[in-house]
Amino acid sequence: MPEFLARVEVRLKPTVNDPQGNTVAQALGSLGFEEVMGVRVGKLIEVTLTAVSQEAATAQVSEMGKQLLANPVIELFDFQVEAV
Repeated sequence: MPEFLARVEVRLKPTVNDPQGNTVAQALGSLGFEEVMGVRVGKLIEVTLTAVSQEAATAQVSEMGKQLLANPVIELFDFQVEAV
């Protein structure tokens, strides 16, 4: 079966407070990057999987995001799937 690499980007919804992003923004300001207006911190998850087709891999990764990789109450996720 073909192998695929999925890159899943998970980030907080815009309405959710991001204390880690605020800390990074403050640290950047203290390092002299005064032009930074805000920071949002997310995560990148790479998943290698096998599937019969790219469409099947895409469907699997979508379900992974919904069921485990992102908390739908406070997070959004986007992903890309490519053949390896």
